[in-house]
Amino acid sequence: MAGATTTQSEVQTAGGQQKTIALVFGSVFALVGILGPILGGANGDLIVFGRNYLHDAIHLASGLAGLAAGAYAGGKFAGDYLKAFGAIYLVVTVAGFALMGVFAELIGLNMADNVLHLVLAVALLGAGFGLE
Repeated sequence: MAGATTTQSEVQTAGGQQKTIALVFGSVFALVGILGPILGGANGDLIVFGRNYLHDAIHLASGLAGLAAGAYAGGKFAGDYLKAFGAIYLVVTVAGFALMGVFAELIGLNMADNVLHLVLAVALLGAGFGLE
């Protein structure tokens, strides 16, 4: 039977990469969620990105989910996390561009956030689907 075959080693490597990526993204999201109120106060920007306490809480929850997905059961759920949060960030990007005023008020979004969310969506979806 002709065709590509995937060895167990290749599957473990892809799963290991997804686990690492989920842990890295999870760590960064959690760190941003923690540092946002410390460095930006109640509603101040964090570098060029808009934020408020709700935005920080969302990043903290995203980060904890990534850390859990990468750590639990040997990273078994890392790929699912990458796909799910990639899709979520894609929806947030579209909503952010379409409803900028609403989201700006609700969770402190600005144009820099929208662009970053698009980059995150592409990266997460690429890792989730590209490393299967």
